Order: sequence, then C-alpha cells, then structure tokens
Amino acid sequence: MLRIIFLLSLLFALSNASVQDFCVANLKRAETPAGYPCIRPIHVKASDFVFSLGTPGNTTNIISAAVTPGFVAQFPALNGLGISTARLDLAPKGVIPMHTHPGASEVLFVLDGSITAGFISSANSVYVQTLKPGQVMVFPQGLLHFQINAGKSAAVAFVTFSSASPGLQILDFALFANSLSTELVSATTFLDPKVIKTLKGSHRLCLLAKTKYKHSP
Repeated sequence: MLRIIFLLSLLFALSNASVQDFCVANLKRAETPAGYPCIRPIHVKASDFVFSLGTPGNTTNIISAAVTPGFVAQFPALNGLGISTARLDLAPKGVIPMHTHPGASEVLFVLDGSITAGFISSANSVYVQTLKPGQVMVFPQGLLHFQINAGKSAAVAFVTFSSASPGLQILDFALFANSLSTELVSATTFLDPKVIKTLKGSHRLCLLAKTKYKHSP
C-alpha cells in the first residue's frame, strides 16, 4: 500500500511539473540541483520575461572581449526552461579563450563582423570556421572551443545554451591558475617545470583572471 501511495504521489508531482508553464526563479532562495524555487505566479509580471543584451560589453581588457551573460542569475524567467543566452563583444584581435561548458551545448550567431570559431572533439579532431554575419555554429556540450575576431572591426555575436546554467571552465585557468604543485602539473602535462612556473606566475594570466569574462554567476 505504501508503495502504491508513493507511486501515485510521484506521478501527481510529475504531472504538475509537466503542465507548469514557467517557474520564474526566486533568487532570494537557495538554488537546488533542480533549479531555484518559483516566484508565485500572482507576483509574476510580463517584464520578468524580458531581458536586454543591447548594451555592448567593455572590451578594454587583455582579451579585448566581453561576455554579457543572460543566465538564470541575470534572467530569472529562464529557470527550469533548460536554455540561456549571452552576448559576445570582440574588439579587433579580441579572443574568447579556449574553454568548455560542462553543462550545455552552445549555438553561436554572428551579428556583426567576422569571427573565427572552432572546437576540438574528444578524438582530438579540430573543426574551425570563419563566420560572417548571419552564420551560426554549434559547439557540442563539454568540448573545448574558442572564438577570435577575424576582422579589422568590432564583432558582435549572440550565443544560446541548452541549460539555464551552462557552467564554464577556462583551459588556462584549469592548468595554471590552480593550487596544484608545479611538480604535479609537470608530471601530468609533460611540460617543463620552468615553463609551468613562468605560466603560473605570469602577469598576463593574473590580468586575465581580473577580466570580466564570466559565463556563470
């Protein structure tokens, strides 16, 4: 009998979840693996479903680029919908460093300028393409990828993700901005310890860490 009651309760909960139109995040509450708790529908406004990515990001940094995120932390209406977005601004020679999103696939749409983008598969195959305005490229979940301004003028692109919180890991940080000893990094990457020490203490890496390249809250 208890099993039957449990199953009925589970089915009832799932049926409610499946017919729920939206769940605007209550950011004052703690996030759970299933997302944020919902704001009560009577308190939800039409403006909650609108978010602006019209303002260019500040590209005066070492990567000459900026990412303006539209994730659940900035756009609470995305909560539970499995999607998110962001704006990329790349000044001439701007670059979005090699990175990965553990929790989402990414679609890049170029609005202005020219962007060379690419990713590396788990078989170490490289896929690189120079994109023009109106073109779209997809980056499968979890794979290393990058974007570089390929033109002489500013480039603008918009990206969408298959998660409200796609996550982010930047390759340079993972290798050289961690607390692992130089000896361990050398043993696992086969790089010369002198090179690793230089990279760990790199002034450029410190500057990169201070830029506003943030995909997640």
